[in-house]
Amino acid sequence: MQSERSLIPTPMPVRRHARSGNRGLALTALCLAVLLVVMDNTIVNVAIPTMSDALNASSTDLQWVVDAYTLSFAALLLPAGKLSDRWGRRRMLLVGLAGFAVVSAATAFSWALWQLVTLRVVLGVCAALIYPATLSSIIVIFEGSRYRSLAVGLWAATSGVGIALGPIIGGVLLEHYAWNSIFWVCSVIGVVALACIAVAVPEVRAYRSERFDFPGTVLSVAGVGLLVWTIIERPTYGWFSWQVIGGICAALIILAVFAAVEGHTHAPLIDVGLFRRATFTSSTCAICVAFFCLFGFIFITTQWFQALRGYTALQTAVATLPFAVVMAAVAPLATQLAKRFGYRSVVSTGLLFLSASMFVVTRVDAHCSYWFVVVPTMALMAAGIALIQGPATDALMSTVPESSTGAASAVNDTIREIGGTLGVAVMGSAISSVYPDELSDSLSGLQIPSSIAKAAEDSVMAAKSILPHLPAGIRQTVEQSVSTSFMSATHAACWIACALALAFALLCWITLPKHDSGNLPQ
Repeated sequence: MQSERSLIPTPMPVRRHARSGNRGLALTALCLAVLLVVMDNTIVNVAIPTMSDALNASSTDLQWVVDAYTLSFAALLLPAGKLSDRWGRRRMLLVGLAGFAVVSAATAFSWALWQLVTLRVVLGVCAALIYPATLSSIIVIFEGSRYRSLAVGLWAATSGVGIALGPIIGGVLLEHYAWNSIFWVCSVIGVVALACIAVAVPEVRAYRSERFDFPGTVLSVAGVGLLVWTIIERPTYGWFSWQVIGGICAALIILAVFAAVEGHTHAPLIDVGLFRRATFTSSTCAICVAFFCLFGFIFITTQWFQALRGYTALQTAVATLPFAVVMAAVAPLATQLAKRFGYRSVVSTGLLFLSASMFVVTRVDAHCSYWFVVVPTMALMAAGIALIQGPATDALMSTVPESSTGAASAVNDTIREIGGTLGVAVMGSAISSVYPDELSDSLSGLQIPSSIAKAAEDSVMAAKSILPHLPAGIRQTVEQSVSTSFMSATHAACWIACALALAFALLCWITLPKHDSGNLPQ
């Protein structure tokens, strides 16, 4: 039985270089690296149709261009975070950014699908080297500074803005250039970020004499990788298929073995005892719920705006710009509010805002006012996520010693990825379950060939492509049925997110500390 003291990893001496350097410049360089990683995770989505024509591949096959990055990124975050604690955060950033810039440029020369997918896997590996090291570097560089919470808030704001900027930049590039231009832009940003990190960010790392936890690394990569892969493949096989049920069960068993092994390892990849601390666990849950709702909502909104409101891909991306603006404005303030009012009040309020925004979506129709309904709802959601992400991250990081910030940052990042992947899977399942049944009932009285009706029931995007080919006499009726059915499915999905956010708002109110307890002694 572990003692309360053993729940925190034993602090190790920390090697510092140039801690007195320009913290503002270092923060800017680190945020640029964050922007690159997050943006690359969303910029490719816009290019899928264009890639399909250029590479003569189906959209289903090309989805692995997106999923390959997500899978390798999520699976390797934990060991990469631990390596940054041992090997040096700045060094990890330089290696990761150099690799990212080179591989992005190589990806631009791809002429076959297998090359593209393979290189996206490597890009995910490079991103895993970069991302945990950004937050852990910020925590160490600003250790003891009254600006630490603000720095974490700006890091969180950059993550949120990057999610929205990716599709916008991708859409603009595709309007004027070929599909590979998105990879050239990422390569250039990678080179700039590399130069900034080299100049502005000091080296900070913990001296470690213990052997690296290879058993824990293998188990974490296998468990997280299998879990994310199974969730990604859910649309192909269905929740109740043996592949999905078996994959989830196997992943949970592997992760349980990982937790047992880590509990008896002298120098574990992550001290699983941290999850017994209410602040650590509640913070990770809040972050998971925030990204569950965010990515689920993005998945729905993309179809809603393009299929029902007639937006192009670029118009859809631009329509979400208010989210990025509010996120950028509120996130830096959120961590300051947490210092004044405590983690409990701010994070719980953020979850309530998130729940309220999902509730609003359950009441709207397909053609509601953009400026008076959609924008305020996105603003409420963005404010909620901003109030959650920065303060919850700050609370989570405050529970670990400086020498383990890389590993703790990796936990934070892994939870984000799992939450976002689950959001798309669960809310997407609600759509795919409700929409076909609703549409089938609506179309049952119309004289429509069964093959056409079946195709329209597959997805709202398929229905959109079918509508122009229907007889004029029934086209408007079918269009209204598609719109009503999809919005009914959207309402069902958002009720799930609404209830989840509300439940965790209550949990965080009970478990998070009322006031900022300060950092642990190093």
